[in-house]
Amino acid sequence: MVIFVALVLVLLPQAVSKVPISRCNVSRPLPIHHKYHQSGDLIIGGIISHIFRFLDTICFQNRPSPELFGDLIEFSARSIYLASMELLSTKGTFFPNYKCDTQENLVAVIGGPNSDVDLNMADMLYNYKIPQLSYGSALITDNKMQGVFFHQMFPNVDHQYKGMLQLLLHFRWTWIGILYLDDSNGKRFVQNVLPKFSQSGICFDFIDKIPEPTFASNADVMVDYGIQMVKVIMGSTASALVVHGEIQTMAYMRASVCSSAFFDIPVKTKVWIMTAQMDFTSPSFPISCGIELIHGAISFAIHSSELLGFQKLLQVRDPTLTKGDDFIRDFWEHAFKCSFLRSVVDNVDSKICTGEEKLETLPATVFEMSMTGHSYSIYNAVYAVAHVLHNIELLKSKQRAIANRGGWTQPWQLHHYLRYVSFNNSSGEKVSFDENGSLVAGFDIINWITFPNQSFLRVRVGKIDPQAHTGKVLTISADDIIWPSKFNQTPPRSLCNDNCHLGYRRAKKEGRPFCCYDCLPCPEGKISNKTDMDDCIQCQEDQYPNRDQDLCIPKKISFLSYDEPLGTSLAIFALSFSFLTALVLGVFIKHKDTPIVKANNRSLTYGLLISLLLCFLCVLLFIGQPEKIPCLFRQPAFGIIFSMAVSCVLAKTITVIMAFAATKPGSRMRKWIGKRLAFSIVLSCSLIQTTICAVWLATSPPFLHFDMHSMTEEIVLECNEGSVIMFYCVLGFMGFLAIVSFTVAFLARKLPDSFNEAKFITFSMLLFCSVWLSFVPTYQSTKGKYMVAVEIFSILASSAGLLICIFLPKCYIIVVRPELNTRGQLIRIND
Repeated sequence: MVIFVALVLVLLPQAVSKVPISRCNVSRPLPIHHKYHQSGDLIIGGIISHIFRFLDTICFQNRPSPELFGDLIEFSARSIYLASMELLSTKGTFFPNYKCDTQENLVAVIGGPNSDVDLNMADMLYNYKIPQLSYGSALITDNKMQGVFFHQMFPNVDHQYKGMLQLLLHFRWTWIGILYLDDSNGKRFVQNVLPKFSQSGICFDFIDKIPEPTFASNADVMVDYGIQMVKVIMGSTASALVVHGEIQTMAYMRASVCSSAFFDIPVKTKVWIMTAQMDFTSPSFPISCGIELIHGAISFAIHSSELLGFQKLLQVRDPTLTKGDDFIRDFWEHAFKCSFLRSVVDNVDSKICTGEEKLETLPATVFEMSMTGHSYSIYNAVYAVAHVLHNIELLKSKQRAIANRGGWTQPWQLHHYLRYVSFNNSSGEKVSFDENGSLVAGFDIINWITFPNQSFLRVRVGKIDPQAHTGKVLTISADDIIWPSKFNQTPPRSLCNDNCHLGYRRAKKEGRPFCCYDCLPCPEGKISNKTDMDDCIQCQEDQYPNRDQDLCIPKKISFLSYDEPLGTSLAIFALSFSFLTALVLGVFIKHKDTPIVKANNRSLTYGLLISLLLCFLCVLLFIGQPEKIPCLFRQPAFGIIFSMAVSCVLAKTITVIMAFAATKPGSRMRKWIGKRLAFSIVLSCSLIQTTICAVWLATSPPFLHFDMHSMTEEIVLECNEGSVIMFYCVLGFMGFLAIVSFTVAFLARKLPDSFNEAKFITFSMLLFCSVWLSFVPTYQSTKGKYMVAVEIFSILASSAGLLICIFLPKCYIIVVRPELNTRGQLIRIND
């Protein structure tokens, strides 16, 4: 079986003979200017649009004038209907719905490259159940019955839209402009696809439509609209513009940009993102501008692959050897600016076309030597029909062998086989259709590179693979993309405003799209470690923000250590006072039999000095890394020891008062005079404090604690008091003892004391109370290890006050003025 392809390239003729304007002859329609035919048993037809023109409004009252038929003729629905009816007629005649020959049966029609060709073609061919294979555009029809007969050499358009969204998100182009052709496909794109873009974080600076040219469109209207469109584009702050159009859209955009130069519209550099339905078209008149518009542009394209022998076919192409193909001759004359012998008479100045001109010498704006997506789609469409016919012929051969049946298969019988056809073409790539009749394939991502000589290059930089995981449909090599040179950074940015830097968060601008926002600093304690974060994040408890609030830094563990100056100084003071206290105790023990020591109750003096010594030494429990056992006992030990020291002071003062009261005649105080009273006071006071501390340890004892929150940059390793109430109960009892001691000493200050001890005790208790009253607010307002330092300072200051105020005068007499430390001197002073 021999199969030939009939391609009817729909154009109206250059001239027509005059006929009466009052009659229209159905059998003599307006002729199709470009068509090619080869005879065969079965015919694959083709209706292909390849020339476009704006015309003035046409009425149907008169016969079309000869001016309607030039080299550039409008392609409209009536031309497609005419071509479709001619395919259904007997060769050489035009009788719609009547075909008398038994050969050259039409089995399928290939149409394209825009959707108008396919939809208008379907209005006719649907009635005859002729299979249609469309290329170059996504065909969407509301007529489900018509859709049954469509087989698209175009992948599922949803894959393109998913890939486009991922492309925008990949380059973080969230502020874009939208141009769409005002046709059914463009409207569906705006209504169904753009909302999904918005849901993914894409905002639109503008959404503008490109008017769909019709037979009523005229050049002036289209130019005016194009100028307005360019103003919108160039006035946009978006760097990325998505264009959803058809094959003619790119030419219209180029012409509009060129026209804008006459209106002093400044042209800004943009990154154009074009759908696979768009492609480069050569104007029939020279244009010296506009091609730079697509430099650096990114477009989706139908996947194509070089076919073996295709380049050689183009290199040896000679229009003089091709009979019946007027289109190739017209193209040759236009491309090489020459004329064949038949037309030289009309243009004597033209050079003669020899047919030996080489297509590879033409710039890409005129002719591309590579296999384009359209050519690849037509090639696969022809072979898809050929494979179906071959499979049917094999099946019929088997049936004839069994039932001796034969006959021609009707076109409607091909639909089932076409829908399930699957084969590998000559480049080794699989060709098949899905359940909706769309080509099972992905898209290529093309980077357009233009050159000053008005040529261009398509570079494949990525692909859309519908078989990949949903979130990884896009594969792109960003490093291979050539961007427009006027952008000061690559890849270009297309944002409503600058990114929020690290350390800042986004805040919505009222009345603006959600992609437009202000940048506010992160609040204290939080960071943002990525650009354009909606909310700042809190650092973990053991970390804190750096100064720029873009990084969490691990906190250092802090405690009052011996290695730091403050800890070392306090330890030295504690040891120094401990040594001084021990020295004083040694002096008093050495001179224990002297009057001054005896007069001040040696037992209480020794007890007070030992208590002060322990007070100074207990400071060392507060310095260094806290541990579990020291934490448990250091506060109770401090409370008990200090209470013992203050109780000794209280006992000394009460003993003096009682001694003088007992000297009065008839006083009953004599029986209370002695060591029992002093020991009872010290023991009872110490026992009360010990009981308080025991309750504290039994109910809510101190414990080792990591304080994460008090200090911003440090973790404070501390001894938590456990029960704050019990801690202040201990301090309160000490304060009570100190106040009582101060009161008693103040009352006894005028007693005849040879060495004025009551006065010294009064002053020491005043100092003691002042220190601990200041301690409470200071302790509450201090954080971290400095709380420990405040407590240590209070212990040292109050203990040192007792040591110095009470014992310094006595030591002075014992060591420096021993002559005053005699009984006689004591009596003389009393006198």
